[in-house]
Amino acid sequence: MATAPGGARNEAPRARNESLSEAFVTLTTPFRRELLAHCYRILGSASEAEDLVQETYINAWRGFDRFEGRSSVRTWLYRIATRACLKALERGDRRALPSGLGAANPDPEGGIGASLPEVTWIEPLPDALFMERPADPAAVVEARQSTRLALVAALQLLPPRQRVILILRDVLEWRASEVAALLDTTEAAVNSALQRARSMLARTAPAEDDHDLMEPGDPSRRELLDRYVTAFENSDVTALTQLLTEDARWEMPPLTAWFTGREVVGRFLATRFALYGDFRLVPTMANAQPAFAIYAAGEEGERRAHGIEVLTVTDAGIAHVVHFIGSGQFAAFGMPEVLPPDR
Repeated sequence: MATAPGGARNEAPRARNESLSEAFVTLTTPFRRELLAHCYRILGSASEAEDLVQETYINAWRGFDRFEGRSSVRTWLYRIATRACLKALERGDRRALPSGLGAANPDPEGGIGASLPEVTWIEPLPDALFMERPADPAAVVEARQSTRLALVAALQLLPPRQRVILILRDVLEWRASEVAALLDTTEAAVNSALQRARSMLARTAPAEDDHDLMEPGDPSRRELLDRYVTAFENSDVTALTQLLTEDARWEMPPLTAWFTGREVVGRFLATRFALYGDFRLVPTMANAQPAFAIYAAGEEGERRAHGIEVLTVTDAGIAHVVHFIGSGQFAAFGMPEVLPPDR
């Protein structure tokens, strides 16, 4: 068969583009999940992190034919992703949990705070989006430690550049010279910003850091979580509060009120269960922490999405519960908004 005029000339660029595309997918795909975790640490939002990772890959593909291999593909992708995150933060939005906005509410039987539409709230990060078990157990531990919800919330209190510097230096263990090159600054400036960031993070360290986190494989953790589910579903406030640490915190974004201390949290839960009650908990994982999709009974007996709870479990008990009210997070966790009748 005769070749159309110009056909032979067109085949070579097409073959080259196909080869380049295959190489790009092969080299970059393994880093998608860890880039998502990286963007989430910076932004505090799973949905924004997904968008920024997508943007990262688009920008990386556009520049792939110019990639000279002076650094690893992983480092190159992190540079693109970090710049994209910093640009996104130029809008001035800062995500928070209620505990980052003001003091705890001392009156659990009183008001529970308003929903503030002007506040941009931190979102939980479903484990299914970023957690996969690498060969190195230390990498699993690092992923669990660096994506904890309370830590991500504390990171949001830092100015964007300090936040990025601390993550690059202390989480990814980049050299000061690498960070300086990325941010177009000096090593001295990087080291100075890092010290300020570490100092501020130490002052705002999560309260649960006073306890040892319980490992996922610990049978005691499974037992404690089973008891939590039973107590919650039975509206057993006494049993539930016995599972909390003395300095436990309870938060409910988008409501601004939050409570601290076992006795205060218990009094708050008593008022909530008296009003609502009859919940079902479906286990999931978020931020490498145990979590539950909470369903409340509807008017016709069905169970509808009520919220996602993320728990911090320590050797002393449950130290922190963040209850994200509403059904907005359920799709990200692959959870239905209405439970089947047999659940």
